[in-house]
Parts: sequence; C-alpha cells; structure tokens
Amino acid sequence: MSKQTIDADAVRRYLLSLQEGLTQAFEALDGEQRFLRDSWERAEGGGGEARVLADGAVFERAGVNFSRVYGAQLPPAATKARPELVGRGFEATGVSVVVHPRNPHVPTAHMNVRFLIAEAPDQEPVWWFGGGFDLTPYYPVEADVRHWHRTARDACQPFGDEVYPRFKAACDRYFYLPHRKEARGVGGLFFDDWRQPDFAGAFALMRSVGDHFIRAYQPIVEARRGEPYTEAQREFQLMRRGRYVEFNLVHDRGTLFGLQSDGRTESILMSMPPQVSWRYNWSPAAGTPEAELTERYLVAQDWV
Repeated sequence: MSKQTIDADAVRRYLLSLQEGLTQAFEALDGEQRFLRDSWERAEGGGGEARVLADGAVFERAGVNFSRVYGAQLPPAATKARPELVGRGFEATGVSVVVHPRNPHVPTAHMNVRFLIAEAPDQEPVWWFGGGFDLTPYYPVEADVRHWHRTARDACQPFGDEVYPRFKAACDRYFYLPHRKEARGVGGLFFDDWRQPDFAGAFALMRSVGDHFIRAYQPIVEARRGEPYTEAQREFQLMRRGRYVEFNLVHDRGTLFGLQSDGRTESILMSMPPQVSWRYNWSPAAGTPEAELTERYLVAQDWV
C-alpha cells in the first residue's frame, strides 16, 4: 500500500469529533460538573488536549483525552513485539477515555482508539489501528454485561462474523492480572496492529468501535446511577479500584507508550481513580455479592 492512500488527517478529524461527542455525553449524564480542558505540547513534537471532569454528581472522575505525538524513534513499548520497526520515526494519534463513577453500582469503563504510522527513508510506511473498550463492574448485573457485549458485537458485525470473537478473546487475554490470576473486569473488545483489509476498511472498524462505546455504556449508567449503596459497598469499590491501578501501572502498554514517548504525565495518569484502597490478605465471604464478582463475572465466558 502506498503512502498516498493513508489519510492521517481524516483520522485526526474523526478523533477530535469523537472527543467532543463523548465530552458532551458525559457532561449530560453527570448533570453537575463540566470538563476542565487542558491543552499541552510535547518538546519533540505534537501534543493534545486532556479533558477531565472531577467531583461530579455521577462521575468521581472522567477523562476524555486526545493526543497526536510524533518523534524520530518509536519507544520500546511499540517495538517490543515488532523489532523490525526499531529506529523508525512515528506519528501516533488517539483518544483515551476512563470513567470512574461515584456509585459502586455503576461500573468503571475504559475506551481507547488509536492510529500509528511508522516511517523510514526509502521504505513504505507501516501503519496500524488499535483500541477497544472494556467494563469493570463492582456489583455487576447480568443484563448490563450482556448489553455491553451485544453492543461490542454490533460494532464488529459489519466487518465479519469472526471479528467480535477474535477481539473479545484478545480483550480477555489482555485485561488480565497474572500476579492476581484474575481478570480486570468483564471484558469487551481489544485489537492492535489492525490493517485489514486496507486503510479504508481498518479505519471504518476503528470508527465503529469508537462510536459504539457510548451506546454500550450510557444505558448502564442511566440504569444504575440512582441505586442506593452502603459504606461497605463503597469500601469494596475502593479496594477493587486497586486492581485497576495495578493493571494500568504494571501491565498496560498504552501507559508505557505514553510515558516512554515523553507524553504529558498528568494526562497519561488521568486513568487513575481519585480514591483507592488496598486491604492486606482480604477475601470476600462465601455467598456474598462481593464473592460472586470474582467467582462468576471475572471468568472469561460467552456473554452474547
């Protein structure tokens, strides 16, 4: 594929429109707070805009970030699995979303869509799309989990029957804490190095994933945000958030890429929840909803 067929500007325009649409959707859902908009620049090239909503009626923290960074050499997080790309210059554009609700009955949600192109003199550019979305409930409701996965399937369906099972399985593998031997949540979609069948088709798939995220998440927020909760349930939510932090800081390639590419640290770490706790050697009592989370929901399975 020739360089002239790659429309990086179209990708950038879409991602900016996605950021704006999600900003408006989350402000409407919260109904109280608005996003702080914080632009930044990177010394080596590029920048972005972080948008963070804090201390809202529904969302304790929500971040909707856009970035477009470029540099003379891909960072190690991008070349570890593809050593043939070491030394290439790059441009990476993406939108990242992390939402930490206040109510323990509303799940945490994450979405990311991105485009990367790596170039070297006298060689064809190497490009790919990546992204996905996943759900991390504390007190899951089966109907919500099934809706989430049906919407994920709908995002993939126009691109072939095999796409959703492939992306779903990749999500189950990726969002897993090997040191805990448990999943981060109930999964969703994850894809990387995606170039099929060509630029236009791969770009269309990325757009579909980005557009379906709010369709998957908004009905769950609306259904659960008013449910009463106890202090014990809040404490359990804070403890389970610790697992989220562990994954993002120890295993997440996106966090590593951002830090290794000298991205803006505050924007990269907006994915951290504002409050979190760890309990030493704690496990839930048998037969409780807290035990059901790990015993039933954090087990890879077919939710569709």
